[in-house]
Amino acid sequence: MVTAYSVQITVLRGRDDQCRAVRALLDGVRDGGGGALLLHGEPGSGRSALLSYAHRYAKDCTVLGGAGLPEEATLPYAGLQRLLDPVLDRVADLPEPRRQLLRRAMDGESCPPERRLALSVAVLGLLAAAARERPLLATMDDVDRGDPQTAQVLAIVARRLRHLPAAILLTADATATVDGIAAHRLAPLGERDSIAVLTDRLPERPAAPVASTLAAVGGGNPQALVDLTEVLSPGQWRGEEPLPAAPPADGALARAYRARLDRLPPDTRRMLLLAALDESDDPATFVRAADAAGLAVEALTPAEAAGLVRVEPGGVTFTQPLARTMVAAGAPLAKRRAAHRLLAEVLDPDGQRLLRAMHLAAATAGADPALADELERAAAGGRDGWAVASAALCRAAALSDRPSVAAARLLAAARYAWTAGQPGQAQLLLDRLRATCADPTVAGHAGLLRGELQLRCDDAAGAAATLLSAARTVAGADRAVAMEALARAGEAVCFAGDQYRYAEVGRRAAALRLPNDPPAVELTGCLVTGVAATLRGDHERAGPALRRAVVLGGRLAGPALTPTALTCAAAAGLVVAVDGAAHRLAERAVGLARERGELSMLSRALELRAVAEYWLGRHEAAAETSRDGLRVARVTGQFNCANVHLGMLAVLAAVRADRETSLRRIREIGPTPTPGSRPHALAGWALAVLDLVDGRHAEAAARLASLARLGTGRGQVLVQVMATPYLVEAAAHLPHRPAATAALAAFDRWASSTASPLRRALSARCHALLAPRGGVEAEREFRTALRLHPTEDGAFERARTELLFGQELRRSRRPRDARGHLHQARETFTLLGADRWAEQATAELRAAGESVGPPDLPAARLLTGQQLRIAQLVAEGATNREIAARMFLSTRTVDHHLRNVFHRLGIRSRTELARTFAAEPHAGLASDR
Repeated sequence: MVTAYSVQITVLRGRDDQCRAVRALLDGVRDGGGGALLLHGEPGSGRSALLSYAHRYAKDCTVLGGAGLPEEATLPYAGLQRLLDPVLDRVADLPEPRRQLLRRAMDGESCPPERRLALSVAVLGLLAAAARERPLLATMDDVDRGDPQTAQVLAIVARRLRHLPAAILLTADATATVDGIAAHRLAPLGERDSIAVLTDRLPERPAAPVASTLAAVGGGNPQALVDLTEVLSPGQWRGEEPLPAAPPADGALARAYRARLDRLPPDTRRMLLLAALDESDDPATFVRAADAAGLAVEALTPAEAAGLVRVEPGGVTFTQPLARTMVAAGAPLAKRRAAHRLLAEVLDPDGQRLLRAMHLAAATAGADPALADELERAAAGGRDGWAVASAALCRAAALSDRPSVAAARLLAAARYAWTAGQPGQAQLLLDRLRATCADPTVAGHAGLLRGELQLRCDDAAGAAATLLSAARTVAGADRAVAMEALARAGEAVCFAGDQYRYAEVGRRAAALRLPNDPPAVELTGCLVTGVAATLRGDHERAGPALRRAVVLGGRLAGPALTPTALTCAAAAGLVVAVDGAAHRLAERAVGLARERGELSMLSRALELRAVAEYWLGRHEAAAETSRDGLRVARVTGQFNCANVHLGMLAVLAAVRADRETSLRRIREIGPTPTPGSRPHALAGWALAVLDLVDGRHAEAAARLASLARLGTGRGQVLVQVMATPYLVEAAAHLPHRPAATAALAAFDRWASSTASPLRRALSARCHALLAPRGGVEAEREFRTALRLHPTEDGAFERARTELLFGQELRRSRRPRDARGHLHQARETFTLLGADRWAEQATAELRAAGESVGPPDLPAARLLTGQQLRIAQLVAEGATNREIAARMFLSTRTVDHHLRNVFHRLGIRSRTELARTFAAEPHAGLASDR
């Protein structure tokens, strides 16, 4: 067993708000003003620890401490007697009638209900007498578990301490409240604080997957986490042995729950155990199990009265996060197995096959190969959820009688856990597998999964070596898996900025390919071949391979149709610049991942969709997609994916000249993204765009030139290609621009190999910017760019070209020619909500000699669809709260949109908005655009 530190832990993790409330209460007492506070939460949530904290903070006060004892719950005022005993010598300071009333209550005599206020005043007087010399703190732990008379008196007293140097601090169960007293609910700890509680009590920090899993097992309950640290073995702490599925049955938390359960009737405890073990989400299952056990649902009434459960038509709900777990963990093994067998008997063997097999497995000791086979068959494909299937396969591995079969099932359990978005659990299972499995094929498949976890969640630079090794191990037995490992290795070297290593990936993929490969394998091979050719500048070879991957992606069907295959095809589409097809493939991958619950691939699919939307000029859609991807990445522990989405959000905000949002997103990436990595490059691109917006051209060019070192394959070559138009724009203001010229040459070779009008338009714009000012070449290239710009997508980039062309014409002393382009740019930027760029266009128009007022556009054209709908509802008289309810938005979001509406329309009030829409009766026609 791991030995915990013996030092006293005084830091209360995750309880900063409650500690501040306690300090504020006691500081007020020292200043002569009393008060009271109730701290309530589930058992083990830290209520007693907060009382100890209060006692330490009140070292200059008189402290009275008591606790509600269930054994004395039938003795009136027993708790009050124990609390006040140290100051009962002050009873002589009270008037005779109150003195007698208090003494009778302290002697165990009852107090008539009509005299309870008088008794409370007597207690108040006694506390006032005790507080004359020093401020006083009285605490009562578990006030709801002792005699109710004490709780009633303390509540009355607590509401009358305002002008006394005395405070009362109470703790109670999560469901308890006291009218008129400020209360703080002790919510479960978050993962970070849970891990801190674990590491506070152990000699070394555990591996991240171990800590995350234990934090989840502890359910955010501090006592559960402490109990877990006291039973872990060294092998468990290192992740080499299975971790506990619940806090220990002999721990302090389990004892606290057991004490509560022991006060309930036997039939109630049996019903609670059935409810705790029933995971069917079908109330009929629980009812059938209760009937089979000869029990009635009414037997749960005492548990409901005790606040353990809520019994509703939809089923039985445990009111506290860990109550279900502790009820099950605290039951004797024989009773737990009997309950599992009972539940298995009432489940449908066809419709509830996996759940039935899980109950049978939980009731089984030792190996049972037949049951293990049934678990594996029932879990196949994750039909009942990938996390459940992973747990089933773990149990199947434990029931297996052959080590090789058990290893294969553990590997499948790890992949299912990863698919469910549980990388910590997947890593733990892989670590167990590595410690026990000698089969090279299983080890190779495990290497693919381990490398994927590194790529998405941890060490992307190290992932490439892991994946290349896995591909080498399985190449002879499973070419499809080997090809997938190579594709992931290629992704890893690109993420880390080591594109020069992609050549090896490409060579190994070429050696694996066969003419008759299945579509999914051919698709992956085409992607790797095409990217490798692109990175070495061989676009003639790259284009056909990448376009073939896109075509194959569109034809996928049956078992070959997976989010992984679709993302490969989408990535190929982006490299070969078929943005619409890439977007459709990424969109399909997103939908399929959501439909199948494959959370591990969802963030990557959203990343590719966001990039496609960027190239299509749909910046708002790209930002929303990236925000969605960021949420998914964070929930599923994909640190690297989260940082890519943050980088993309920073770029999108910078492109729209939203400095505050861009810098905030960069700060969220953290202070130390790996230099050369994709998040680092995206952050640099965003900062460079902000420099460009502010006229710091040298700084912008230097940042963008540093994204990659062309010719060496180091750095983020693909990101620099995307950012080349901004590099050229910045360098156009500098006397020396070799980096921009080299980057543009690379961009030209890529753009000319594609069929993308947008890429060719951007290339022409870049050449215009580098051409001699005022010359024929610059004008010709600008006009070529405008002719090539797509009409359906890419309005933002076309407007940028109009603005830059207008600037060129104005500075060449052709203001009349410049105005048309500047007007077009200004109108487009206004429609897109790119206010800073619209301001630049306005400034250029004024410099061209034109007096410019607000854009002469109807409200419907100035607003986005959602802004327009909100504006219409405001004009009709709806409040922000009513609008939020009708549009399924938060009031904060409505406030944000309304501020933008006012800004775009140049108005200041809801009244002006109503007048605007009254003057434009057809404004609403565009509300659904």
